[in-house]
Amino acid sequence: MAAKARELKSQGKDIISLSLGEPDFNTPDFVKEAAIKAINDNYNSYTPVNGYLELREAVSRKFKRDNKLDYNVGQIVVSTGAKQSLANVALVLLNPGDEVLLPAPFWVSYEAMVNLAEGISVQIPTKIEDDFKITPEQLEAAITPKTKLIFFNSPNNPSGSVYSEKEYRALAEVLVKYPNIYIISDEIYEHILFEGTNFSFARIKEMYDRTITVNGVSKSFAMTGWRVGYIGAPEWIAKACNKMQGQITSGTNCIAQMATIAALDAPVSKIKFMVDEFKVRRDLVLELLSKVKGFNLNIPEGAFYVFPDISYYFGKTIEGIKINNASDFSLLLLEKANVATVTGDAFGLPNYIRLSYATSQDLLKEAIRRISELLK
Repeated sequence: MAAKARELKSQGKDIISLSLGEPDFNTPDFVKEAAIKAINDNYNSYTPVNGYLELREAVSRKFKRDNKLDYNVGQIVVSTGAKQSLANVALVLLNPGDEVLLPAPFWVSYEAMVNLAEGISVQIPTKIEDDFKITPEQLEAAITPKTKLIFFNSPNNPSGSVYSEKEYRALAEVLVKYPNIYIISDEIYEHILFEGTNFSFARIKEMYDRTITVNGVSKSFAMTGWRVGYIGAPEWIAKACNKMQGQITSGTNCIAQMATIAALDAPVSKIKFMVDEFKVRRDLVLELLSKVKGFNLNIPEGAFYVFPDISYYFGKTIEGIKINNASDFSLLLLEKANVATVTGDAFGLPNYIRLSYATSQDLLKEAIRRISELLK
């Protein structure tokens, strides 16, 4: 959808993109200043595969401060984005035929990573009425002798849903019975949270030695292009990820690593202005979309997406286009309203579309006005 939107823009069409998961803020000045200092200090050589020691120490401090997790530097691997962190873990843990549980909706790359590692994806569908969260009963029913790994992502992309400590502990009560299953806890949106605090799955004592905590600076610090992610994991998994990465990309960019130290050591209050603005936008989008017939919404507690059920429009014809599924609906919005969204098919739930509100309030108002006018 992003590629098609760019193509239409190049043709002179006024496209509003609500398709990309990228903050529209600039990287904070104190982070940029750290990068400039690194350049002036002649940081220009290959870096250790698992990251500079100073950065891994900063990651360790961050885990302790924000997540109440104890990871020593030997348990931490820095990668070229959290995407590489996730891929490393999938590649080192999965053997051909291993099953991986994906609570749906899930970030699109999870399934691709499982396929690349020759694993088998097993989707666990959720409902908007359950705030897009799986139950312990669903988890138990999905587990087989071949289950090796499960992905958790909270706050979630694309739904914005957040698992509470109580909900995670209930799921852990199931997983404790299956000691051969590992857990990836993707916490990339941890600071973009509108109520309460994020709870890390690895804080559950029985799960610590089986959980890989994945994070990065792209979302919370508006550093998507800097490409820095990291894991905290059992040391044997960290060592395996280090070996894997050493044969693919080696160490992450030296300047970006030094900038990340500044980001992670900064108090979370430094990015509060972004989170506050995302909350204002969320409330605006929910208010405006609630007036559009056929959009069934929950209230996301984090990230910067809404994920409405739009199945009301299936079977209908709009502007001469028959809507059979969410992909048809997304293409309709792009071609007839000049608004780019993403089909829920990509996230494992085909009755939904994802809209990102990581753009200005004026553009959000105009985008939803266009959608409303088209659907009327």
